[in-house]
Amino acid sequence: MDTQSYKTVSATPATVNKEWVVIDATDLVLGRLASRIALILRGKNKPNFTPNIDCGDNVIVLNADKVKLTGNKMTDRKYVRHTGYPGGQRFTTPKEVLQKKPTELVRMAVKGMLPKNRLGAKLLGNLYLYQGSEHPHQAQQPKTIKLNEI
Repeated sequence: MDTQSYKTVSATPATVNKEWVVIDATDLVLGRLASRIALILRGKNKPNFTPNIDCGDNVIVLNADKVKLTGNKMTDRKYVRHTGYPGGQRFTTPKEVLQKKPTELVRMAVKGMLPKNRLGAKLLGNLYLYQGSEHPHQAQQPKTIKLNEI
């Protein structure tokens, strides 16, 4: 038996093939969208996935302000943050977040699904969110994908 053919090959930053993909978020459920985006950013849909390397694609999300939440989550869900001072706990709802910063809702959902370390911060830098259906990344020749095809 040839044992050389069974070697595990790990990806390195030099051997990673990073692509650009476009996703239209119009009328997609936020959690399902975010989990698919996190999967693509991480590179888990590729055969050469390596956990400690940024081997995922760059993701452009269009119409990020048009995501939907099921049920009454738009008004009932609470996002909690703390200012760091005593009594500094602050609460917001997804509706308030969409009014203030329309793309922030998708960014927060994707960030929660990425690793909580330096690699996760770097992967989040590969996410580009836009309100409308236009983006300035035409030079990268991104390919449009549907989420059910991943």
